[in-house]
Amino acid sequence: MDTQSADGAYRVLARKYRPQNFDDLIGQEPMVRTLRNAFETGRIAQAWMLTGVRGVGKTTTARILARALNYKTDTVDQPTIDLSTPGEHCQAIMEGRHVDVIEMDAASHTGIDDIREIIEQVRYRPVSARYKVYIIDEVHMLSTAAFNGLLKTLEEPPPHVKFIFATTEIRKVPITVLSRCQRFDLRRIESGTLAQHLRRIAEAEKIEVDDASLAMIARAGEGSARDSLSIFDQAIAHGAGSVTAEAVRSMLGLADRARIIDLFEMLMRGDVAGALTEFRAQYDVGADPSVVLTDLADFNHLVTRLRFTPDVAEDVSLSEDERVRGREFAQTLSIRALSRTWQMLLKGIAEVDTATRPVQAAEMLLIRLAHAADLPTLDEAIRGLDNGSVSAPRPQPSATPRPNGGGAPQAHGAADAVGSSALAPAAGGPATAMRIVETPPIQVSAPKPSEAAPQPSVPINSLQDIVALADKYRDMQFKILVKNCVRPASIAPGRLEIGLTDDAPKSLPSDIAQHLLNWTGIRWVVTVARDVAGQTIAEAEAERRDNLVTDARADPDVAAILAAFPGAKIIDVRIAVPDKSEDEDIDLDAVAEVPDVLPEDD
Repeated sequence: MDTQSADGAYRVLARKYRPQNFDDLIGQEPMVRTLRNAFETGRIAQAWMLTGVRGVGKTTTARILARALNYKTDTVDQPTIDLSTPGEHCQAIMEGRHVDVIEMDAASHTGIDDIREIIEQVRYRPVSARYKVYIIDEVHMLSTAAFNGLLKTLEEPPPHVKFIFATTEIRKVPITVLSRCQRFDLRRIESGTLAQHLRRIAEAEKIEVDDASLAMIARAGEGSARDSLSIFDQAIAHGAGSVTAEAVRSMLGLADRARIIDLFEMLMRGDVAGALTEFRAQYDVGADPSVVLTDLADFNHLVTRLRFTPDVAEDVSLSEDERVRGREFAQTLSIRALSRTWQMLLKGIAEVDTATRPVQAAEMLLIRLAHAADLPTLDEAIRGLDNGSVSAPRPQPSATPRPNGGGAPQAHGAADAVGSSALAPAAGGPATAMRIVETPPIQVSAPKPSEAAPQPSVPINSLQDIVALADKYRDMQFKILVKNCVRPASIAPGRLEIGLTDDAPKSLPSDIAQHLLNWTGIRWVVTVARDVAGQTIAEAEAERRDNLVTDARADPDVAAILAAFPGAKIIDVRIAVPDKSEDEDIDLDAVAEVPDVLPEDD
């Protein structure tokens, strides 16, 4: 093929090396196998749906399929998948100018009027080809009315009509349309396959190119052949006919993979100064901060995969440094360290992308990564403290002591001061992650017998007390949740064990703890127990109401009234409280007013 088109204009590589038959398609072997068997057995569908990311060959496949349907030579006059010899209609179809192969861009023809035009045309037989083929690209952009108007024709088209749809957003296509089509999901092309394809094109174009640059271009293409060819075209122009890894790296703003691995190693060692110096060096030569962090995340993912699937190292798109050093990291780094680094990078990349100062944001992320590299997990830290192998670090004295207005701390409080300053974050500021270091254990004296546990400012002896507090502070929603969803188990100052109903919110225990902290002034530990047999307050009140109504119905006077007045109902049951002067010994706490809402008496 010539580099120049017929009118003398330059043809980009993506168009010049566009596949002309199914053998030229790369990375889509399952689809090609299915179509080959369908054509050989005569099981040719009436409509196909091609979906996949950009640049994997959807429109190209549609044209090749139209060519296969209308293939005709001096010796072959039937649909076939073997298109090695150009047929009578092949050239016009591949150039998109055949009268019987109608291509329509649904992005600019979205309405029912465009579909109505197709419906009116399908009844006419093709002019010169065997089939009239309609190729509708980006079909997901059709309107709802257009989709509905197409359904009947799509389900029962004339025998001389075929439909081929292409889309990148398959979820936006109505299921009624999908059910009438054979669907093919075109896969992303593997980086190794793309690199080999680029190598063949470079040899055909007589372009000098090294394997490292091809691997970078294939990786930057993200599985898209068109994107990879466009980047390759740009790299050829950038290097004036020769493509080197350094030129591609500079053009794309990428970081050297070997230097990315060096940066990763410094982070895993906790070398903050070295990591910041290396990052600045990469930034100074043109690497984008977000790209550097993304490459770090990619390498972290590669190391994690190598730990479980060592065969990944055989991927031809990997450089020798990635293959060898990735295996070394996979053998030495723990899964918790790799997982934590992955999570921090994912969150940090999003922060850098939206930061007004991306370089500083990236450096802060690298500092966090280096400090967190050898931190133990929470359970490891707890086990270490329990075993006495690690202890909280001693606080460093400040250069200039600040007056605290309260005098020097007493000797017996020194241990408490150490614990609070080492482990608690500063008031009003974010919690800071601190490295646990080996230090001599801090001797803490046992608490004196006179030191009692803190008592709440308001006594809490039952759930009714919590409901009363909610009523006092006018938190009606919380009051209703406690009454309807909480079953009492045990209660003590600062500790509450409860059971929950099936419809209780998951956040209710923490909500109870927070409310009690605000209302009583002390922290409460709220635990949830299973199979608590107690009733909720609402259930107990309902049972009590039912008992009162039953007792009222059994009263002879009430029964006589109900019999005398047909249709009468017991609306409410109230217990009259005698005057205290008449009976000084009555227990008023034992007399409670029953809520107004009661079951109706039928």
